[in-house]
Amino acid sequence: MTLSLFDQFMSPVYFGVPLIALALTLPWVLYPTPSNRWLNNRLLTLQGWAMNRYTQQLLQPLNLGGHKWAALFTSLMLYLITLNMLGLLPYTFTPTTQLSMNMGLAVPLWLATVIIGMRNQPTHALGHLLPEGTPVPLIPALIIIETISLFIRPLALGVRLTANLTAGHLLIQLISTAAFTLLSLMPTVAALTATLLFLLTLLEVAVAMIQAYVFVLLLSLYLQENV
Repeated sequence: MTLSLFDQFMSPVYFGVPLIALALTLPWVLYPTPSNRWLNNRLLTLQGWAMNRYTQQLLQPLNLGGHKWAALFTSLMLYLITLNMLGLLPYTFTPTTQLSMNMGLAVPLWLATVIIGMRNQPTHALGHLLPEGTPVPLIPALIIIETISLFIRPLALGVRLTANLTAGHLLIQLISTAAFTLLSLMPTVAALTATLLFLLTLLEVAVAMIQAYVFVLLLSLYLQENV
């Protein structure tokens, strides 16, 4: 049976347990929980400092009403980063390469920001559909375009995360397959290919972190328009 390059994105099942279920629950086990001691260890101190700095930077442009989302945004950021980073390890599965999961995260959160805007400030929320000073003949066309752009936001969130991670994993598999194939034929070229693979892996680590940050940052921007 000929294996496809996209078989790596199928959730394997061992002993009747899908590995995607284990991958989704693993991030919560990896992070240490604060203790009741007066002084925490270095790991907890560094984790708390990083979370505070990130939350401060993310929520600084928001009004006080948007600060209620601090815990949600921070936990979502850590969750996505952990899933993306764990997917780079051998014999693991990356749930964030599944469009269904990313859309399951993007659609409810985007819809919550829209509902908050419609409930708290409906005039301001609906005003985004029609820019000020628009000529009268262009009003129907602009309303349709802005409505489409509003509803395409969750699709862009999910597709961006899925496409970036999928493309990176495919490139890593292609280059690693080429390195193994060239090892016996042209060792020098195989060594150069392995060096390129190492550099690409470092790039994928950066992409895994950046894409998680961009996902949460765009959600905060959507929330900023509605609070």
